[in-house]
Order: sequence, then C-alpha cells, then structure tokens
Amino acid sequence: MFAPLLALSILAAPAAKPVPATNTTCPVLGGKVSASSKTVAVRGREYRICCAGCDTDLLKHPDKYLEKDGTPKNTKK
Repeated sequence: MFAPLLALSILAAPAAKPVPATNTTCPVLGGKVSASSKTVAVRGREYRICCAGCDTDLLKHPDKYLEKDGTPKNTKK
C-alpha cells in the first residue's frame, strides 16, 4: 500500500535546480551573451545563448558544443 504512495511522491518531487549560467559567449555560435540573455538547461547546468535557434541545437547535440565537464568547447583556454 505504501509503495504506490512512495512512487508518487518521488515522481512529484521537484527537480534539482540547474547550476546558474556563467558563460560569456554562446556555446553554439560564439556570440556575446549577457546576464539578460536567454538560458537553456543542459545536463544540470544553464547556458546563456545568443539567439533562439541555439537552444534547439544545444539541446539536440550537447556533445558537439560541450566538453565532458560541461565547459563550452569554444571557451578560450
């Protein structure tokens, strides 16, 4: 009897908040972004993007734009 209630409570639990964005360039096109730029959450982190199409590309192909540690590949080292 408690198992279904436990399962429902797990499903209803709020998702963890993603780590806030800190990037200054768009991971997709490399355009400058600011604190007011649109963000998209990928793998538990937020990324600022420069335009509307970048969110779709980043969500569909995160490995193309992000390192394994979550750093955008176009970030200067």
